[in-house]
Amino acid sequence: MSPSKLFTTYKTIVRKEMIRIFRIWSQTLLPPVITQSLYFLIFGGFVGSRISGDFNGQKYIEFIVPGLVMMAVITASFSNVVGSFFGSKFQRNIEEILVSPTPNWIIIAGFITGGIVRGLLVGFIVFLVGYVFTGVTILHPLITLIFVFLTAVVFSLGGLINAIFATKFDDISIFPTFVLTPLTYLGGVFYSINQLPPAWQSISKINPIVYMIDGFRYGFSGRSDLNVGYSFVMLMLFTIGFWYIAWYLLKKGIGLKS
Repeated sequence: MSPSKLFTTYKTIVRKEMIRIFRIWSQTLLPPVITQSLYFLIFGGFVGSRISGDFNGQKYIEFIVPGLVMMAVITASFSNVVGSFFGSKFQRNIEEILVSPTPNWIIIAGFITGGIVRGLLVGFIVFLVGYVFTGVTILHPLITLIFVFLTAVVFSLGGLINAIFATKFDDISIFPTFVLTPLTYLGGVFYSINQLPPAWQSISKINPIVYMIDGFRYGFSGRSDLNVGYSFVMLMLFTIGFWYIAWYLLKKGIGLKS
Protein backbone atom coordinates (compact mmCIF):
# COMPACT_ATOMS: atom_id res chain seq x y z
CA MET A 1 0.00 0.00 0.00
CA SER A 2 1.14 3.53 -0.76
CA PRO A 3 1.80 5.96 2.11
CA SER A 4 -1.38 7.89 1.29
CA LYS A 5 -3.47 4.71 1.44
CA LEU A 6 -1.81 3.66 4.68
CA PHE A 7 -2.63 7.04 6.19
CA THR A 8 -6.22 6.83 4.95
CA THR A 9 -6.62 3.41 6.56
CA TYR A 10 -5.11 4.61 9.81
CA LYS A 11 -7.27 7.74 9.77
CA THR A 12 -10.40 5.67 9.21
CA ILE A 13 -9.75 3.42 12.21
CA VAL A 14 -8.89 6.42 14.39
CA ARG A 15 -12.00 8.30 13.24
CA LYS A 16 -14.18 5.37 14.28
CA GLU A 17 -12.48 5.30 17.67
CA MET A 18 -12.89 9.05 18.20
CA ILE A 19 -16.57 8.93 17.30
CA ARG A 20 -17.05 6.10 19.80
CA ILE A 21 -15.28 7.99 22.59
CA PHE A 22 -17.14 11.27 22.18
CA ARG A 23 -20.55 9.82 21.27
CA ILE A 24 -20.77 8.03 24.62
CA TRP A 25 -18.70 10.55 26.59
CA SER A 26 -20.87 9.97 29.66
CA GLN A 27 -19.47 6.41 29.76
CA THR A 28 -15.94 6.99 28.48
CA LEU A 29 -14.91 10.29 30.10
CA LEU A 30 -17.23 11.09 32.99
CA PRO A 31 -17.08 8.01 35.33
CA PRO A 32 -13.29 8.11 35.92
CA VAL A 33 -13.52 11.79 36.83
CA ILE A 34 -16.23 11.13 39.41
CA THR A 35 -14.29 8.19 40.86
CA GLN A 36 -11.03 10.08 41.15
CA SER A 37 -12.82 13.10 42.66
CA LEU A 38 -14.08 10.81 45.42
CA TYR A 39 -10.53 9.57 45.99
CA PHE A 40 -9.33 13.17 46.32
CA LEU A 41 -12.15 13.98 48.71
CA ILE A 42 -11.90 10.87 50.90
CA PHE A 43 -8.22 9.92 50.86
CA GLY A 44 -6.78 13.35 50.21
CA GLY A 45 -9.18 15.47 52.23
CA PHE A 46 -10.62 13.41 55.06
CA VAL A 47 -7.93 10.76 55.57
CA GLY A 48 -4.97 12.82 54.35
CA SER A 49 -5.68 15.64 56.78
CA ARG A 50 -5.08 13.20 59.65
CA ILE A 51 -1.80 11.83 58.31
CA SER A 52 1.18 13.49 59.95
CA GLY A 53 4.54 14.09 58.32
CA ASP A 54 5.32 14.74 54.67
CA PHE A 55 5.68 12.56 51.60
CA ASN A 56 8.75 13.50 49.61
CA GLY A 57 8.38 17.02 50.92
CA GLN A 58 4.68 17.26 50.04
CA LYS A 59 1.36 17.14 51.81
CA TYR A 60 -0.38 13.79 51.43
CA ILE A 61 -3.11 15.15 49.15
CA GLU A 62 -0.46 16.61 46.84
CA PHE A 63 1.50 13.37 46.91
CA ILE A 64 -1.41 11.25 45.66
CA VAL A 65 -2.32 13.53 42.72
CA PRO A 66 0.15 11.94 40.21
CA GLY A 67 -0.87 8.43 41.29
CA LEU A 68 -4.58 9.13 40.86
CA VAL A 69 -4.00 10.75 37.46
CA MET A 70 -1.93 7.77 36.33
CA MET A 71 -4.50 5.31 37.67
CA ALA A 72 -7.18 7.03 35.58
CA VAL A 73 -4.95 6.96 32.48
CA ILE A 74 -4.19 3.25 32.91
CA THR A 75 -7.83 2.27 33.35
CA ALA A 76 -9.14 4.47 30.53
CA SER A 77 -6.57 3.50 27.91
CA PHE A 78 -6.84 -0.23 28.67
CA SER A 79 -10.64 -0.36 28.78
CA ASN A 80 -11.04 1.67 25.59
CA VAL A 81 -8.99 -0.67 23.42
CA VAL A 82 -10.12 -3.94 24.97
CA GLY A 83 -13.77 -2.91 24.61
CA SER A 84 -13.45 -1.55 21.09
CA PHE A 85 -11.39 -4.37 19.61
CA PHE A 86 -13.37 -7.16 21.25
CA GLY A 87 -16.58 -5.45 20.12
CA SER A 88 -15.26 -5.60 16.56
CA LYS A 89 -14.42 -9.28 17.06
CA PHE A 90 -17.85 -10.03 18.50
CA GLN A 91 -19.63 -8.26 15.64
CA ARG A 92 -17.20 -9.93 13.20
CA ASN A 93 -16.41 -6.67 11.42
CA ILE A 94 -12.74 -6.97 12.38
CA GLU A 95 -12.53 -9.60 9.64
CA GLU A 96 -13.07 -6.89 7.03
CA ILE A 97 -9.86 -5.20 8.18
CA LEU A 98 -7.91 -8.45 8.51
CA VAL A 99 -8.68 -9.62 4.94
CA SER A 100 -7.72 -6.23 3.52
CA PRO A 101 -4.10 -5.42 2.59
CA THR A 102 -3.84 -3.26 5.73
CA PRO A 103 -0.53 -4.00 7.54
CA ASN A 104 -0.82 -5.26 11.08
CA TRP A 105 1.12 -2.30 12.44
CA ILE A 106 -1.47 0.09 11.02
CA ILE A 107 -4.27 -1.89 12.71
CA ILE A 108 -2.40 -1.77 16.01
CA ALA A 109 -1.61 1.94 15.66
CA GLY A 110 -5.21 2.78 14.78
CA PHE A 111 -6.78 1.01 17.74
CA ILE A 112 -4.24 2.09 20.34
CA THR A 113 -4.51 5.71 19.21
CA GLY A 114 -8.08 5.66 20.50
CA GLY A 115 -6.88 4.30 23.83
CA ILE A 116 -4.10 6.88 24.05
CA VAL A 117 -6.45 9.78 23.31
CA ARG A 118 -9.02 8.61 25.84
CA GLY A 119 -6.37 7.93 28.46
CA LEU A 120 -4.76 11.35 28.04
CA LEU A 121 -8.12 13.14 28.02
CA VAL A 122 -9.23 11.43 31.21
CA GLY A 123 -5.84 12.03 32.80
CA PHE A 124 -5.95 15.73 31.94
CA ILE A 125 -9.44 16.12 33.38
CA VAL A 126 -8.43 14.31 36.57
CA PHE A 127 -5.37 16.56 36.80
CA LEU A 128 -7.66 19.60 36.62
CA VAL A 129 -9.74 18.12 39.43
CA GLY A 130 -6.56 17.56 41.45
CA TYR A 131 -5.49 21.14 40.77
CA VAL A 132 -8.79 22.39 42.17
CA PHE A 133 -8.22 20.38 45.36
CA THR A 134 -4.50 21.07 45.80
CA GLY A 135 -3.20 23.73 43.40
CA VAL A 136 -0.45 21.24 42.48
CA THR A 137 2.02 22.28 39.78
CA ILE A 138 4.25 20.34 37.36
CA LEU A 139 7.99 20.90 37.80
CA HIS A 140 9.16 18.95 34.74
CA PRO A 141 6.43 19.07 32.05
CA LEU A 142 8.40 17.11 29.42
CA ILE A 143 9.16 14.20 31.75
CA THR A 144 5.54 14.18 32.91
CA LEU A 145 4.28 14.07 29.32
CA ILE A 146 6.70 11.30 28.32
CA PHE A 147 5.70 9.05 31.20
CA VAL A 148 1.95 9.57 30.85
CA PHE A 149 2.08 9.08 27.06
CA LEU A 150 4.14 5.89 27.22
CA THR A 151 1.93 4.53 29.99
CA ALA A 152 -1.14 5.13 27.83
CA VAL A 153 0.63 3.32 24.96
CA VAL A 154 1.57 0.33 27.13
CA PHE A 155 -1.92 -0.19 28.52
CA SER A 156 -3.59 0.43 25.17
CA LEU A 157 -1.41 -2.37 23.82
CA GLY A 158 -2.27 -4.45 26.88
CA GLY A 159 -5.97 -3.92 26.19
CA LEU A 160 -5.45 -5.00 22.58
CA ILE A 161 -3.66 -8.19 23.64
CA ASN A 162 -6.42 -8.97 26.14
CA ALA A 163 -9.07 -8.43 23.45
CA ILE A 164 -7.26 -10.71 20.98
CA PHE A 165 -7.26 -13.59 23.46
CA ALA A 166 -10.80 -12.95 24.75
CA THR A 167 -13.53 -15.28 23.51
CA LYS A 168 -16.45 -13.85 25.51
CA PHE A 169 -17.33 -10.63 27.30
CA ASP A 170 -16.39 -12.08 30.68
CA ASP A 171 -12.80 -12.47 29.43
CA ILE A 172 -12.32 -8.74 29.04
CA SER A 173 -13.15 -8.11 32.70
CA ILE A 174 -11.09 -10.91 34.31
CA PHE A 175 -7.67 -9.34 33.68
CA PRO A 176 -8.60 -5.81 34.82
CA THR A 177 -10.31 -7.15 37.94
CA PHE A 178 -7.79 -9.72 39.13
CA VAL A 179 -4.51 -8.37 37.72
CA LEU A 180 -4.64 -4.73 36.64
CA THR A 181 -6.53 -3.32 39.63
CA PRO A 182 -4.36 -5.01 42.31
CA LEU A 183 -1.15 -3.99 40.50
CA THR A 184 -2.37 -0.40 40.28
CA TYR A 185 -3.31 -0.14 43.95
CA LEU A 186 0.02 -1.75 44.91
CA GLY A 187 1.92 0.52 42.52
CA GLY A 188 2.48 3.38 44.94
CA VAL A 189 -0.64 5.42 44.22
CA PHE A 190 -1.39 6.05 47.91
CA TYR A 191 2.03 5.51 49.47
CA SER A 192 5.76 5.79 48.91
CA ILE A 193 7.51 2.45 48.53
CA ASN A 194 10.36 3.84 50.65
CA GLN A 195 7.97 3.61 53.60
CA LEU A 196 7.72 -0.16 53.18
CA PRO A 197 9.97 -2.72 54.89
CA PRO A 198 13.01 -3.68 52.75
CA ALA A 199 11.51 -7.03 51.74
CA TRP A 200 8.31 -5.41 50.50
CA GLN A 201 10.29 -2.74 48.68
CA SER A 202 12.03 -5.48 46.71
CA ILE A 203 8.70 -7.17 45.94
CA SER A 204 7.17 -3.86 44.85
CA LYS A 205 9.92 -3.40 42.26
CA ILE A 206 8.54 -6.42 40.39
CA ASN A 207 5.38 -4.39 39.73
CA PRO A 208 5.83 -2.43 36.45
CA ILE A 209 3.25 0.16 37.47
CA VAL A 210 5.57 1.28 40.29
CA TYR A 211 8.03 2.63 37.69
CA MET A 212 5.31 4.41 35.73
CA ILE A 213 3.82 6.18 38.74
CA ASP A 214 7.19 6.98 40.27
CA GLY A 215 8.54 8.53 37.07
CA PHE A 216 5.33 10.47 36.57
CA ARG A 217 5.48 11.70 40.17
CA TYR A 218 9.03 12.93 39.56
CA GLY A 219 7.69 15.13 36.79
CA PHE A 220 5.43 16.82 39.32
CA SER A 221 7.73 17.28 42.31
CA GLY A 222 11.26 16.53 41.11
CA ARG A 223 11.49 13.75 43.71
CA SER A 224 11.16 10.01 43.26
CA ASP A 225 11.69 6.73 45.09
CA LEU A 226 13.53 5.12 42.16
CA ASN A 227 15.99 6.23 39.51
CA VAL A 228 13.99 8.06 36.84
CA GLY A 229 16.28 6.93 34.03
CA TYR A 230 15.78 3.30 35.03
CA SER A 231 12.02 3.81 35.21
CA PHE A 232 12.07 5.24 31.68
CA VAL A 233 14.05 2.26 30.37
CA MET A 234 11.60 -0.14 31.98
CA LEU A 235 8.69 1.70 30.40
CA MET A 236 10.32 1.60 26.96
CA LEU A 237 10.95 -2.14 27.29
CA PHE A 238 7.30 -2.76 28.13
CA THR A 239 6.23 -0.59 25.19
CA ILE A 240 8.41 -2.46 22.70
CA GLY A 241 7.56 -5.85 24.18
CA PHE A 242 3.80 -5.32 24.15
CA TRP A 243 3.93 -3.93 20.62
CA TYR A 244 5.78 -7.00 19.39
CA ILE A 245 3.36 -9.36 21.15
CA ALA A 246 0.34 -7.60 19.62
CA TRP A 247 1.95 -7.62 16.17
CA TYR A 248 2.85 -11.32 16.45
CA LEU A 249 -0.67 -12.28 17.55
CA LEU A 250 -2.22 -10.42 14.62
CA LYS A 251 0.30 -11.91 12.20
CA LYS A 252 -0.44 -15.46 13.35
CA GLY A 253 -4.17 -14.83 13.65
CA ILE A 254 -4.18 -16.16 17.21
CA GLY A 255 -7.59 -15.64 18.75
CA LEU A 256 -8.89 -14.21 15.47
CA LYS A 257 -9.08 -17.12 13.06
CA SER A 258 -11.76 -19.72 13.65
